[in-house]
Amino acid sequence: MGGAAAEILGACGGGRCRCREGEAAVDLYGRRLTRRGNCSPFRYEHNHNTAALPAPSQTLVISLWHRECPPYGTVPDFPPAGYIPFWLQLNQVVGTKMIWVAVIGDWFNLIFKWILFGHRPYWWVQETMIYPNQSSPCLEQFPITCETGPGSPSGHAMGSSCVWYVMVTAALSYTVRWKDKSAVTLHRLTWSFLWSIFWIIQISVCISRVFIATHFPHQVILGVFAGILVAEAFEHTPAIQTASLRMYIKTNLFLFIFALGFYLVLKLLDIDLLWSVPKAKKWCANPDWINIDTTPFAGLVRNLGALFGLGFGINSEMFVTSCKGKNSCKISFRILCIAASLATLQLYNFVKIPTHTEYLFYILSFCKSAAMPLTVVALVPYCVHSLMRSTEKKLN
Repeated sequence: MGGAAAEILGACGGGRCRCREGEAAVDLYGRRLTRRGNCSPFRYEHNHNTAALPAPSQTLVISLWHRECPPYGTVPDFPPAGYIPFWLQLNQVVGTKMIWVAVIGDWFNLIFKWILFGHRPYWWVQETMIYPNQSSPCLEQFPITCETGPGSPSGHAMGSSCVWYVMVTAALSYTVRWKDKSAVTLHRLTWSFLWSIFWIIQISVCISRVFIATHFPHQVILGVFAGILVAEAFEHTPAIQTASLRMYIKTNLFLFIFALGFYLVLKLLDIDLLWSVPKAKKWCANPDWINIDTTPFAGLVRNLGALFGLGFGINSEMFVTSCKGKNSCKISFRILCIAASLATLQLYNFVKIPTHTEYLFYILSFCKSAAMPLTVVALVPYCVHSLMRSTEKKLN
């Protein structure tokens, strides 16, 4: 219970009541508490009469949702990054496309957020003036609610839709080649099943982001369709499969210089693209829920690191020796690479980057993000290849 609430509640002990009807307090999670009568218990405040405007009506939906569905947990948002090691080993073309789509999609998401200036529900409801007499609805906050970037379009929805779109279209490409009638029927059933799974996952992601009050419904819908457009564009961009390391570096520099230049130009025009960070810090229920890795530039640095690591990996001698050699066609080689890659990526999760210095955080975040695809693409396959070759020599 917050300090104000504790003070008011304490004043009612011992039979000496100094509290009045209508008094309010805020608990540790930022929820407004009000009294229904003198010395009656505090109750969470919910509003049922809101203006019939788009954002208020969406906020009311979230508020009523929280009231009717107690937050025992949130809907998982199905992070797509865990599937990339599978595709990189099963089909390097698809795995490479997935990383490109995820990186470029997130870059476009950043630019769109800077252009659209979208608010997030958990701070918008605290600052809007459309609710009379402090009758704004109460929105529950969670440890993953307090993202610091602008809200439109949703980055989670956009990233999920673009990566899953690549996976579904890649899987269906294998069935398109079937010619006989039974195979055509099976292709249609597979098509219906995979696209049903696709939309179930996207709806689940959207529900999750709206439920935790970090996005309005229109923001997640926009994110889903923007992600699909980015993924479809890469269906017609085969050049990424033969890109040299120089091309990867040029792409990284372009993405970084454009984003930084866009930020600096608007800053010279007295437009602060980091306007959302103070709002998040002000209205987040728990300061510990504010993380530097949710800031716009943190996401940019992570994506640039991932793209550089991919380019360095697939243009290295280790990749050519292992993934282009005779062992690359063996099922045992691919299974070992997938298992070792997933285990290694779990170890990377234990690496905590210090956040006390912002620039140091960005540098280390870039290095960590670059090391992960480099490990999956080159280091792990090379180690597995060397192990299998030494085992074969001993057997011979």
